[in-house]
Amino acid sequence: MKQLFPLIFFFLSLLSFSQELAILKYKGGGDWYSNPTALPNLIEFCNTNINTRINPKPQTVEVGSIDIFQFPYLHMTGHGNVFFSETDIENLRDYLISGGFLHIDDNYGMEPYITKELKKVFPNKDLVELSTNHPIFNTAYNFPQGLPKIHEHDAKRPQAFGLFHEDRLILLFTFESDLGDGWEDPEIHNDPQDVREKALKMGANIIKYAFEN
Repeated sequence: MKQLFPLIFFFLSLLSFSQELAILKYKGGGDWYSNPTALPNLIEFCNTNINTRINPKPQTVEVGSIDIFQFPYLHMTGHGNVFFSETDIENLRDYLISGGFLHIDDNYGMEPYITKELKKVFPNKDLVELSTNHPIFNTAYNFPQGLPKIHEHDAKRPQAFGLFHEDRLILLFTFESDLGDGWEDPEIHNDPQDVREKALKMGANIIKYAFEN
């Protein structure tokens, strides 16, 4: 009964809030609030270009809150430490296996912390690099080379990793790409227009994939 209520709440929420997004607030001291203009800009791009009707103001929800079940898509970012409590772990696991989707975009420096915490959520699952022919790379726009490189940090190639449950991609971790910086207002990072467009198009692919799968 303890787990049944959030699952019922999740499915009822999907009927009412089928195109709502939220930013995931987590513990540990990492800057979960970074890139404040990123998600609103991505939402505007999606509503204009791929026929979504997403609320232009994304909500903020905490990992351990039942409120995450209102949203089919959660976005998580930051540069540093991440910590999930036992409540967070159970809540996030229930959310993901019952149909939710989490996109974690490493804003640089997040990788060692989030991979450790994800092992607490799914001890028997490993992050798997997605092949370039995975559907997430061509749902709305075609990226034949896979995840685009938006910002340079350590001269490493961009990688997209996933966690799967019963063959469904439930979590996407984008690494060495920094999509969120490309979604931000243009004057913040002074990215060329073609680079911002790549970031926004890849973001639209992720949103479309999350809503349809």
